[in-house]
Order: sequence, then structure tokens, then C-alpha cells
Amino acid sequence: MTEAWIDRFPDLAALPADDQRLLTANAATVALPAGTTVFAPGVAAQSFLLILDGTVRVQQVSPSGREIVLYRVTGGETCIMTTACLLSDEEYSAEGVAETEVQAVAIPKAAFEESIARSPGFRRLVFADYSHRISDLMHVVEEVAFERLDKRLAQRLLDLAAPDGTVPVTHQDLAFELGSAREVVGRLLKELERRGWVALARGRIELRQPDRLKELAERE
Repeated sequence: MTEAWIDRFPDLAALPADDQRLLTANAATVALPAGTTVFAPGVAAQSFLLILDGTVRVQQVSPSGREIVLYRVTGGETCIMTTACLLSDEEYSAEGVAETEVQAVAIPKAAFEESIARSPGFRRLVFADYSHRISDLMHVVEEVAFERLDKRLAQRLLDLAAPDGTVPVTHQDLAFELGSAREVVGRLLKELERRGWVALARGRIELRQPDRLKELAERE
């Protein structure tokens, strides 16, 4: 099993052989179809997840049904929400969904806890990754709380645009990504279209003036 997946994570591959064996002895590879709920609010974390391929979208849903994407976990990464729940012995407070087909490694909670206790290298790796992902999450919070929505929308359109300038996304998808209401995002898109910066069509948006969108995204 070691040869099958551990080399995909350079920091793990650099651990002493005994530390690697702690991780691999009970690890299991799993395949998840797109759309699978990987974890859900109120459920206890059972395994430390290492993503080999694919993307898991971690999202929060408010009591009113409003959704926001917190972050995504892709190949070669771990999930900060799962790590936090394992370390604190608390239940998940957000939802993880396989955005694509996902290949992952699941290390049972008991093996994770033993590795944290016995392997300084693994312990450093877990907390370093945790700190890095917390910084990313705080950036999301900062954007939602303090950045103007039109700036965030412009940046998201630029990030999602294909080389030909098209963005295959719905108004609802954009609202989901930005943590806003579809009606609000729709009004902003209509204003961008009025200015001639974008053209709106069903299920996609065409960027007509990406330079103007970039100026908006970078505006103080």
C-alpha cells in the first residue's frame, strides 16, 4: 500500500519507515463518485482524509438555506475540517461534497491519533498544513465580511474564465461561491452587461472586457 499512495505526499514519504508504517497499516483507499456527501454537519469524523485525485468542495449552509463555499480540497491535500474534528473530538459543522470523482486514502481515527502521539514528523506536518489552511479560510471570511461584492464577483469571473473568455456558470452557482443571494448577483451581472463588460446567456457568461473586470477586482 505504501508504494501505491504515500509518495503522492512528499512530506509523508520523507517520514521514517516506522512512522510511515503507523499510517499505512490500517489505511484504506476509497473511490467516491461525483456528488457523494463525504461528510455532513452533526456527524463525527472517523478518518483522516488524504485526497489523491479529484476535488472535494467544503461548504456551509445557513438555517435560511444560504450557502457559501469555504474551500476546496484537491489531489495531494488534506481537509482542515476533518483534521479539526479529529483533534477536538467534535462533530462536523460543514458539509463536504465530491465535486468530481474522488480517489482518497482514509486513515482511521485511532491510527491518526497514534501517529500524532508517536511521530514528531507527522505531528509537524499535520499542524503546518492546518495552519496554512486556516490562513486560507480566514481570507475567505475577510472577503465575505469586508470586500465589496462587485469586486469579488469580478475576480471570480476572471478566475473561472476559459481561455476563450467564457464562464460556464449559472447565477445561482456564482451566488453560492460568493455567499450571496442569486437575486443580488443577478443585479450585479446585469449592471456589468449594461456596461458592455460581459454578455449573459443561459448557463454561461462571456467576458467582453476582461481588462475592465480586472480593474474593478483590484480597485481599492
